[in-house]
Amino acid sequence: MSAWERFLHTFFNRDVIIQYLPDIGKGFIVTCELAILVVISGIAMGFILAMVRAYQILPVNLIIVGFVDVLRSLPPLVLVLLFYFGLPNIGVVLSGFVVLWLVLAAVLAAFAEEIIWAGITSINKGQWEAARSTGLGMTQTLVYVILPQAIRMTIPPMTNRTIAITKNTALGTVIGVGEILNQATTAQSFSSNASPLMVGAIVYVLLFVPIVVLGRWIETRFAWKNA
Repeated sequence: MSAWERFLHTFFNRDVIIQYLPDIGKGFIVTCELAILVVISGIAMGFILAMVRAYQILPVNLIIVGFVDVLRSLPPLVLVLLFYFGLPNIGVVLSGFVVLWLVLAAVLAAFAEEIIWAGITSINKGQWEAARSTGLGMTQTLVYVILPQAIRMTIPPMTNRTIAITKNTALGTVIGVGEILNQATTAQSFSSNASPLMVGAIVYVLLFVPIVVLGRWIETRFAWKNA
C-alpha cells in the first residue's frame, strides 16, 4: 500500500464514512438546534440586560456588571463542567443539552449586553434630551430613538461574537451531548479510523463557512462608518 493509499484509508475510508455518516448527520441536527437556541436566547437576554442597565438603577447595574464580568472572564468549558457536574450535588439535574444551551446562551448574553450597552452610550446625549423634550418617556426614548441607532452600530461586533460562541457547541462532547464532534469522536473510537473526524470537520466547514460569509457581509453592510 502506497503512502497515498494509506492516507486515503486513514482519512477518507469510504466504508467507514458510509457506516457512520447517519450518526454524524444526527449530530449536525443537534448542533443546529443548539446554535439556534443559543443565538436567540443569548441575544434576547443581552438586549434585556442592556435596556435595564440604561435606567441607571445602581444596585441593579452592579448585579448586571458583576454577572457580565464573571461570564466574560471564565472559559465556557469551566462553566459547562461546573454546572453539569456541580448542580446534581444540590439536587438540580439537567441534561447535557440543556446545560450547554444555558451556559453558551449566558456567555453570549454577557458579551451581547456589553456590545449593546456600548452602542447605547455612544449615542450623543443630545438625542436623549431632544427626545425627552418632545414628551417621550424614558422607555419610549430608549425604544424608538436610541436603540434603532445603537443596534445599527452593534451589528458587526455582535455578529462576530455570535459566530465565535456558537462554535463552542463542540464543547458538548465533554458532557455527552450528541453534537457533531461527539458523534465523530465516538465513531472514530469504534472504527479505529480517522475518517469520521474528517467528515465531522467537513460538516463544520459546511455549517459555519456560510455563516462566516454572511457575517462578513453584514459587517460590511452595517460598518461603523456607514452608521
